[in-house]
Amino acid sequence: MKAIHILASFLIVIQVQAQQQTGRVVYEYTRQLQIRAAIMRDGMEQAPPPLPHAHTIKLEVLFGNNQMLRRRLEENTVNDFPGNENGIQIRGFGMGDDDVTWLHFSEGRKVDQREFATKQYLVTDSIGKMNWKLTGETKTILGYNCQQAVTIKPGKRKMINMDNGIMTKKEIADTSNIIVWFTPAIPVSAGPDYEGQLPGLILQVDINGNTTYKAIEVSQKADLAAIKEPRKGKKVTAQEFNQERDKVMEEMQRNGGGRRVMHIGN
Repeated sequence: MKAIHILASFLIVIQVQAQQQTGRVVYEYTRQLQIRAAIMRDGMEQAPPPLPHAHTIKLEVLFGNNQMLRRRLEENTVNDFPGNENGIQIRGFGMGDDDVTWLHFSEGRKVDQREFATKQYLVTDSIGKMNWKLTGETKTILGYNCQQAVTIKPGKRKMINMDNGIMTKKEIADTSNIIVWFTPAIPVSAGPDYEGQLPGLILQVDINGNTTYKAIEVSQKADLAAIKEPRKGKKVTAQEFNQERDKVMEEMQRNGGGRRVMHIGN
């Protein structure tokens, strides 16, 4: 009987050691937006019907050596709406060609290489943590048994209003309801978002029912040489980057004159 227990323990150790620790995942990212902008007509402000806006890209996540790298896989397919008779212009901001996110899990470090307004930034931060709840629900994604985890992320977002060259802005509550499916079969906390927070690879994310990440390909092979900390750009904190980004967007709004110019970004 003792020999059976020893053999069982040995098999468990072998199984854990055999679990996938490196790999590559391709995700499809889709964001559905309803854009509203007030229109000045005959001195009266009118609200037109919301304009649909679809934003779809593919992302690649590489993981191995206790690190992770996320980058864009192909050209953005953003539906841009040109200016129309109502004077509305919508511009889509997708990921830049050189945008990458790198994490070192054991060190708790995160570096985003971001391109914005023709400038390169290195945004340094720690890996975020949120309060996740396991619901007990399970499903299979690409052959992997996945568990569901949910959380609520309170936050704020800025609303910018431009009218005849005068810009006003205010902050409003913007709570996110997040549903994540992860697989303990690959015990690496990588993913397209919320990485470093769950005990398994994230294969699907749903945010407020209008933003999704969905794994469409999982491989056991990864280009480990590509998983390295980015070095290209001006080093800033997350707060400093947000301040510079807001400043640039305000300048763009002012340059739009009396037109309402709305910018959609990640």
